[in-house]
Amino acid sequence: MSRTSTGSSSPREASRAIVPTVPARADEIRAALATLGVVPSKALGQSFLANPFIADAEAALVGVPPGRPVVEIGGGLGVLTAALVRRGFEPLTVVERDPRLAGFLRDAFGERIRVLVGDALEIELPPADCVVGNLPYSVATPILLRLFAARVPRIVFLVQREVAERLAAGPGSKEYGRTSILAALYGTVELFRTVPENAFSPPPKVESRIGVHVARTGPLPVPSVPRLERAVKGLFSSRRKQLANLLPRLAPSRADAEALARAARWPSDWRHRRPEDLPPEAYFALATALERRGPPP
Repeated sequence: MSRTSTGSSSPREASRAIVPTVPARADEIRAALATLGVVPSKALGQSFLANPFIADAEAALVGVPPGRPVVEIGGGLGVLTAALVRRGFEPLTVVERDPRLAGFLRDAFGERIRVLVGDALEIELPPADCVVGNLPYSVATPILLRLFAARVPRIVFLVQREVAERLAAGPGSKEYGRTSILAALYGTVELFRTVPENAFSPPPKVESRIGVHVARTGPLPVPSVPRLERAVKGLFSSRRKQLANLLPRLAPSRADAEALARAARWPSDWRHRRPEDLPPEAYFALATALERRGPPP
């Protein structure tokens, strides 16, 4: 999948009725790409969704009334776009990095969509009740973190299965870490079906998974997100060590680390635990305690 281009589509019969030029099978995708002169990049994790029923499952999770603003990241060849249009999400804004694919989308969908040409990590995204996309493997996490920080109310994503499971992971699991804590800071993640490799063209060497992030309402539970990120990064950089050896990294002395743990109301046995053993709320409380103590030493 390119930085912002991933192929997408609706069930084949319906997409024919809506947009006859939208490819819905792997052979059709290869032919369309050849016509456009687009060669999928392995380095960017560029694959195009070749299963219209997966696209329809994603569109069904958008969960906002028709007529409300929806943004799709990575329009590609319009497979997911067609599913969204068929469900009445018009006008739909589609972000596409490749000008050739952007032109294809404009020709295929006309005034039913608005196409923004640019990198989803760089361009200004319009306000939306929901952002949906098959995100390129190489930059899926930074794109999602950008959307989380923008407090997008609802995000429907299809990403590499390992990335999805890290986002949704809870304490005590090997997948739990920085991205799990940041996802919990901004809201909640629910995972849905696993998508096999053969649902894409060219097929990646990993499975994918569909997920939904729903934004937290009200203020965030930390006064400083950068302070939280620095603390989590510092502790999880040696996740197999016990916190008794890690927390002093964030304080001038071991005694000061003990005071931080008390201020954050960590459990009494925190010294013998590892970073993966504490829930997100423990790190939110730590970040708050650190912020009250002033600038980092």
